[in-house]
Amino acid sequence: MNNYLQKNMVFYKTMLIIALPVVIQHLISIGLNMADTVMVSGLGENAISAVGLANRFYFVFSVICFGIYSGSSIFIAQYWGAGDTKNIKKVFGINLVIGSLLSALFSFFIFLFPDKILRIFINDSEVISLGVDYLKIAAFSYFFTSISFAFSFSSRAIHKLKYPTIVNAVALLINTILNYVLINGYYGFPKLGVQGAAIATVISRIFEFFAMIYIIYKDKNHPLAGSFKDFTSWDIPLLKDVVKTSSPVILAEIAWSVGTSVYFIAYGFLGSYAIAVVQISTTISDFFQALFFGLGSSCAVMIGNEIGKNKIDNAFDYSKKFIKITLTMSIILSALLFLFKGNIIQFFNLEKDTIYYLDKALIVFSIYFTPKMFSYMFIIGILRAGGDTKFCMVIDIVSIWFIGIPLSFITVLYFHLPIHLVMAVVFSEEVLKLFILVNRYKSKKWINNLVIKYD
Repeated sequence: MNNYLQKNMVFYKTMLIIALPVVIQHLISIGLNMADTVMVSGLGENAISAVGLANRFYFVFSVICFGIYSGSSIFIAQYWGAGDTKNIKKVFGINLVIGSLLSALFSFFIFLFPDKILRIFINDSEVISLGVDYLKIAAFSYFFTSISFAFSFSSRAIHKLKYPTIVNAVALLINTILNYVLINGYYGFPKLGVQGAAIATVISRIFEFFAMIYIIYKDKNHPLAGSFKDFTSWDIPLLKDVVKTSSPVILAEIAWSVGTSVYFIAYGFLGSYAIAVVQISTTISDFFQALFFGLGSSCAVMIGNEIGKNKIDNAFDYSKKFIKITLTMSIILSALLFLFKGNIIQFFNLEKDTIYYLDKALIVFSIYFTPKMFSYMFIIGILRAGGDTKFCMVIDIVSIWFIGIPLSFITVLYFHLPIHLVMAVVFSEEVLKLFILVNRYKSKKWINNLVIKYD
């Protein structure tokens, strides 16, 4: 009994050490993003739509970064479990190269085709003009964001999250303060509107980049504080293994991020009000989901560490504990979202009809909250941690592109449903996906030790 209690204490202590900083990061990020949305809403619903659509391109970029770094973090977590810091630096070096190339590619497209990117989603000239103003400035932040993300994700896998969390919090605070000053023109600064929001983003990301590097390299023994030689000493076999495991994650994240952005094309047929409703309701819902971002990260790292140690039974036991926690917390938070939606909506400066549809959209989010969080935990926290990335890729692509996207266009163009009912139909793909994920989990085919051959 004492041994059982001791194991549980170790489990929950490790979970909190990893999860809490991630939860704090996301709560701060989402909370300040919500504050930014409130500030931008003062410029009108066209401004909300413009910034929201411009950020869809950033969203695709950031999610691909997430795919790259979460895919490679499977290796970093397992190497950390095996006590191999040399190969951690090699995998991290691969991250830096791919992330830098990706940011250059996205920035290139923004500078050449900003209006064409936005025209994919909507055909409103005022919204497009405002979005171009925002997008062309925000593009300068992409490189700094990609490298900061690499440090942050890799820090999670090695249980060193304290200082990255502080840096992230300060950067986001800077972003919010600058938004307040530059959007509205306070304290002698010019009133720049959406351009002010973009400038604030660039400055905060540059700060985050340099602060992260300073903190990592201040500790000479930090597993990520490598030299240029350390980061470029990876060989072709290791690169192939990382790419082989990470590619399905990257492809899945591309399919998911582009797919959810295609939803916005369908929503755009309903008008700018629909874009504003989806943008704001998603931000509010993300605030309630922040706990699961932390739990998912904690789950992936802890399971990956145990698999790296070749303790397969421990890994599966950990997964069962995370499933129980997800069930309990998702029910509680979905109820809180439903109960407090009205109190949150009142902070936004919106037209009466938009408020009505926003209220209904949040009801939809609360209904689908539990199945969405279960799908998230199975894919991000459990199956990928065991290297089962190809299966996760297939299920993500099929559920979005063959179910969700067709349903979004059918409900908008054929049935002419209002935005909240369109969202309700689209989200039904989460329920089907969950049944498939549960069966895969029970099979245990997802458990793979990827680093044992490098011991």
